[in-house]
Amino acid sequence: MAAPEEKASQVAEWLKKIFGDHPIPQYEMNARTTEILYHLSERNRVRDRDVNLVIEDLRQKASEYESEAKRLEDFLVESVNFSPANLSNTGSRFLNALVDSAIALEIKDTSLASFIPAVNDLTSDLFRTKSKSEEIKLELGKLEKNLTATLVLEKCLREDLKKADVHLSAERAKAEGRLQNMDFLKAKAAEFRFGIRAAEEQLSSRGMDASLSHRSLVALADKLSELKQQTIPLKKKLESYLDLMPNPSLAQVKIEEAKRELDAIEAELTKKVDMMEL
Repeated sequence: MAAPEEKASQVAEWLKKIFGDHPIPQYEMNARTTEILYHLSERNRVRDRDVNLVIEDLRQKASEYESEAKRLEDFLVESVNFSPANLSNTGSRFLNALVDSAIALEIKDTSLASFIPAVNDLTSDLFRTKSKSEEIKLELGKLEKNLTATLVLEKCLREDLKKADVHLSAERAKAEGRLQNMDFLKAKAAEFRFGIRAAEEQLSSRGMDASLSHRSLVALADKLSELKQQTIPLKKKLESYLDLMPNPSLAQVKIEEAKRELDAIEAELTKKVDMMEL
């Protein structure tokens, strides 16, 4: 592992190499920045080495291609006395097209043995690409249908949401109205209770009988209703006596007793009613 002084020296040399004649920007000199710049310089050195290797490889291949082209040209000239310089414009265009096709197909030469497999591979790739394109189109069609259905559903949901908002607003207004009515009724009930209490106190101060208060009258009304219910079986019983043909004197006694009982009940009812009317 390099010492800090060695790292700092290597960083300085690397920055000088990078910026050349331009001034090096100011930066804070500390262990952290030196370490970061050192790692960057190391990566840059490794990258430059790899790039130089690639350049050398390309130069070597270019030299080999140039040598092979020179050999083929010499072969053509020696065997059939043919040179690319002797081609017509049309022939030059055809030759250039052939070379461009070979480069595009990435084949090693322009022979049929190289062209035919490359064209077949390109045709297969074209069919695969077309098939993949059809699959993508079908999938895209399905997605468009799903998108359309989703948009329609979203529109329906938005409309339902608007209706729900309108309904909710109406219900909220009704609830507020009912709440106001309830508050009003509560206030009125309290007012009535206060008025009733004040009236009862006023009547009590004037010496009114407690039996004539509202509560007493309500109790009397309930009792009156109960007494009316009790008279019903007595009336039925009296009617049953009227239908019989017993001893006239005994029947007359029973009838008189029933009449007196009924008159007493009716008198009490009349009294209670009169008291309620007062």
